[in-house]
Amino acid sequence: MAAGTLITLEGIDGAGKTTLARGMWAVLAERGVDVQLLREPGGVAAAERIRELVRDPSQRIGARAEALLYAAARAQLVEERLRPLLDAGALVLLDRFVDSSLVYQGAGRELGIDAVRTINAFATGDLDPDRTLLLDLTPAAARARSEERGAAPDRIEQEGEGFFERTAAAYRRLAAEDPERIRILDAAQPPVQLLTAALAAIADLLR
Repeated sequence: MAAGTLITLEGIDGAGKTTLARGMWAVLAERGVDVQLLREPGGVAAAERIRELVRDPSQRIGARAEALLYAAARAQLVEERLRPLLDAGALVLLDRFVDSSLVYQGAGRELGIDAVRTINAFATGDLDPDRTLLLDLTPAAARARSEERGAAPDRIEQEGEGFFERTAAAYRRLAAEDPERIRILDAAQPPVQLLTAALAAIADLLR
C-alpha cells in the first residue's frame, strides 16, 4: 500500500478541472500539506510528447490507437512520477486519470468501457485513486466555456455533441457505480464555492 493519497479530478472539457486543481493545490500547500499537482496526459517528458500528438487536430488517429496512446502516457507517468510520489507519502492531485479514458474512449469512441478498463489496469498496475472529484456540467455549458477561452479546439474538442453527451452520461454512470470514491460536484457554481465543496469532499483523507 502506498503511503500517500491520490485524488483525481474528472469531467468533460470545459468543466473547470485545471482551475480547481490549481486552487486546491494552493490551499493545501498553504496548510502545510505535502501536495503535488500533475496532469494527464503529461507530467513527464515522454507523456508530454504523447500529449502533443493526441491533441494535434492535424493528426488522424484511430480510436484504438488513441486509447493505447493515452494508456502509454499514463503508464509512464505512474512509473516515473506518480508511484514514487505516493510511496514517499505525498498527496497527489491529478488532473484526469483512468476514468477519462473509460468515458472518452470507452463510451465516446464506443470501444467499450470494460475493454478500456483492462488496458489501463495493465498500464497503471491496478492503481486506483483514493478519491475522485467529478465536475458535473452539461456539454453545452462546457463547450460555451471552452469557446470563451478563445483557444483553437484540439483534436478531441472538435468532436460533435453526440460524443460529449456519451462521455457525460458515462461519467454519471461511473459515479453511480462507485459513490464512495467518486464525488459529484456542481461545476456550474461560482469558483470559490466549487473550491470549498472540493476541499470538503476530501477532508476525510487529509491527515
